[in-house]
Amino acid sequence: MINVELLSITPSAEKLIENAGRTAYLSFHKEIKTSGKDFLKMLINKDHISVLEHAQATFRVKGGSRSFTHQMVRHRLCSFTQQSQRYVDESRFGYIVPDSIKKNSQAQNLFRSFMSRAKKVYGELQEMGIKNEDARFILPNAVESEIVITANFREWRHIFELRGGTEAQWEIRTIIIKILKILKKKAPAIFEDFIIDEEQQVIKKIETN
Repeated sequence: MINVELLSITPSAEKLIENAGRTAYLSFHKEIKTSGKDFLKMLINKDHISVLEHAQATFRVKGGSRSFTHQMVRHRLCSFTQQSQRYVDESRFGYIVPDSIKKNSQAQNLFRSFMSRAKKVYGELQEMGIKNEDARFILPNAVESEIVITANFREWRHIFELRGGTEAQWEIRTIIIKILKILKKKAPAIFEDFIIDEEQQVIKKIETN
């Protein structure tokens, strides 16, 4: 089961971004308690989003597959720390079964049989004295992994745009939707133009006034 946990977020992130952004305009005299939302919306609508890099958020993701993490780590502006198959004993690994395989009984039997075989061979290699760092070469992409991801708000927006649409793979889309739900609560003005379609399980970007 996929679990997404917010580990850290920049305190008063929206206020920080507003204050930093007003440096460009020297408009500090316009900064009041309620001015942030409109100012941030203006920055985003004008695509002045470099200022969003002043705030960041860190998440722990459990229960995603190595297929997911292989896609995620391509976002090079993020920072990652991932469960190591070199040091961790994976002899009892959990794994992810795609819905397309679950819905096909023949495919599911074949898939689970392969996973059982991979687990058995991994254990046999260990018994032969093969180190985990080499036994891991037979582990499939379906194996569950744990990863910590840190990104600034600009990069999170980029990830939501790239990985939230129907063309994105279902697993990474499912995980980033969970991340977006958290960020919409913590920094609503920054992420309000991203709408989650619960029925289709996709992220849509809308224009805000």
